[in-house]
Amino acid sequence: MSKTSLVRLAAAGTVTAFLAIGIAACGPSDDSAGSSSPSAKGGDTASSPAAPSSAPAQKKEDKPADKPAVKGDGTFEVGKDIQPGTYRTSGNSDGMCYWERDKDAKGDTDSILANDTVYGSSYVTIKPTDKIFTSTDCKDWFAAGKDKPASPKTSMGDGMYKVGTDIAAGTYKAKGGETCYWERTKDALHDVDSILANDNVTGQAVVTITAKDAYFKTADCGTWTKTG
Repeated sequence: MSKTSLVRLAAAGTVTAFLAIGIAACGPSDDSAGSSSPSAKGGDTASSPAAPSSAPAQKKEDKPADKPAVKGDGTFEVGKDIQPGTYRTSGNSDGMCYWERDKDAKGDTDSILANDTVYGSSYVTIKPTDKIFTSTDCKDWFAAGKDKPASPKTSMGDGMYKVGTDIAAGTYKAKGGETCYWERTKDALHDVDSILANDNVTGQAVVTITAKDAYFKTADCGTWTKTG
């Protein structure tokens, strides 16, 4: 849960290689029909050996791009427009991305199960019992795990990160500030019960992210760097 809670806002083709066989004469050639080329001095006309042939080059097949589960703004019905599961969005640099899980389509404040305003990247788990998922001003949402990095990073800025996948467990330090907020969570439901620990920090911030944590979320703390 964010500190800004309950705010509504080609198939591959085969490239044919043309093999050119050049025949070079020692003397000048005559293109006229029926004429013969003069002999080289002291002997018959000689021709150069044929160039070695090469196998046709195989065009590399393009990997199809992953299709987003949610593209653009909208209100989506769970089970019809979007399936239950965990989804990820990234590249939200202006802080305007807002999402919401709802128990019904009434649009009341009481309908909201969880919501968040996103800086950078975020994850959200949509349950089979959810009825509505709303996304506004967010980058496309993809099924989590489609773009798994080669190795976890040891530094991060604003966003929500999966521990052991996006970032490594350990102790991190950040410059912090007057509005620095961080949160360790056990899942991506964004319920109050999801929070293992959180803090609003003034000044420098230090936090230990354990291997048992599922996610780490941070906003306005600057860059976190692993120190241990």
